[in-house]
Amino acid sequence: MSGYDGVVLAGGHGRRMGTGSKQLLAVGGRPMIAASLAAVAGARRIVVVGPGGDLVEDPPGGGPVAALAAALTRVTAPVVVVLASDLPFVSAAVVDLLVARAPAVAVDADGRAQPLLAAYRTMGLRQAIPAQPAGAAMRTVVDALAPKARLVEIAAAGAPPAWWDCDTPAQLKQARSWA
Repeated sequence: MSGYDGVVLAGGHGRRMGTGSKQLLAVGGRPMIAASLAAVAGARRIVVVGPGGDLVEDPPGGGPVAALAAALTRVTAPVVVVLASDLPFVSAAVVDLLVARAPAVAVDADGRAQPLLAAYRTMGLRQAIPAQPAGAAMRTVVDALAPKARLVEIAAAGAPPAWWDCDTPAQLKQARSWA
């Protein structure tokens, strides 16, 4: 499928990490957000939601569903790739795989869906966002999309897994050891 827009969610308080700007922490010599931005470089449009981005969710600190609701006001492509900004090993190849299978949500090694590493049909995602998105759980959105969204296992093949996110100092330390 040609033509997708990319949304990178770069908000959040980073409480477990101990910093509100975890996406700026470096893994492999570059800020984690750089990996997410590079992964969607082929998008028709890229929307960054969070401090210093194109938009901030309403209300600020309203969570990922509120951030998605804000981003969808700028999305025009039929498919939207949604990435967290703390995925230091995500790549364009992973994005291409998800877009080709859209709607598709990556699954981690424990079989858990990773809704912030996904490609959604834009219209379906818009319909799945609740009327009051602030504080809503991302799980609600994914459940509203099921069974249409495919769960896609992203093989690590000896490399650090694309779905590895860095929410805690221990996860960041592990990512840095792989980089």
